[in-house]
Amino acid sequence: MSQLFSEADREESSAGKMGTTETMDTGAKSPEPRIRAKDVSFYYGSNQVLFDISMDITPGEVTAIIGPSGCGKSTFLRILNRMNDEIEGVRTTGSIRIDGEEILCHDCDVVQLRKKIGMVFQKSNPFPKSIFDNVAYGPRVHGLRDRKKLREIVEKSLKRAWLWKEVEDRLDSSAFDLSGGQQQRLCIARAMAVGPEILLMDEPASALDPTATSKIEDLIADLRDEYTIVIVTHNMQQAARVSDYTAFFYQGKLIEFGPTNMMFTKPAKKMTNDYITGRFG
Repeated sequence: MSQLFSEADREESSAGKMGTTETMDTGAKSPEPRIRAKDVSFYYGSNQVLFDISMDITPGEVTAIIGPSGCGKSTFLRILNRMNDEIEGVRTTGSIRIDGEEILCHDCDVVQLRKKIGMVFQKSNPFPKSIFDNVAYGPRVHGLRDRKKLREIVEKSLKRAWLWKEVEDRLDSSAFDLSGGQQQRLCIARAMAVGPEILLMDEPASALDPTATSKIEDLIADLRDEYTIVIVTHNMQQAARVSDYTAFFYQGKLIEFGPTNMMFTKPAKKMTNDYITGRFG
């Protein structure tokens, strides 16, 4: 089970103000976290935008990160696969361990890290290539040239993204011929093609219509047993529908982190309740 609360909640929790299975002695060991963030802070130059974020995410869960615009949700997500490294003048402190291995160190193999951690962005971003070549791009970058194996990977990935039946007879067509929802599922297929264990999704349905959004949400539910998924969303209903755990960020701080059903029915913090019920944000 994930760490249920932010660091600021530990004293309150231990005092018995909140019930949580974290304190129950069941005699069973909790799973080791797939992702363990400890005291993570982030700076754009001298401007600090994340403050001492600590949270554990265990395998096979969907974790939603919610909060108002500019609160650091996407910044934190991008730290998990070192995408912020491309920005000049940024600095990250603290520790993030993926399966026990530190990823913020200088000698971390970022290429291998990004193979393990796939990323899907807010706006679908297919390459100006064919549907086939979009999905095959990652395996080719990692050295795979065998056409038969590439086709197997492309077919499997498109099937996992619920897109195969819609495109199997036009794999050589441009990815730009697909609808917005199809393009986003193509990008999910492309992320899965390199065999990641973790999928990061940054508001993957925010630009889609309700029908396409529903397909993305159903796909996330289907993938949860195979991948550890972290999704940033501004949509409260979406977070409630798709996630097992929810983290609420505000002004760069982790305000509360716990099981989604508790967060949306009995949040520990008044600020969390105010945000979820629409009083601000």
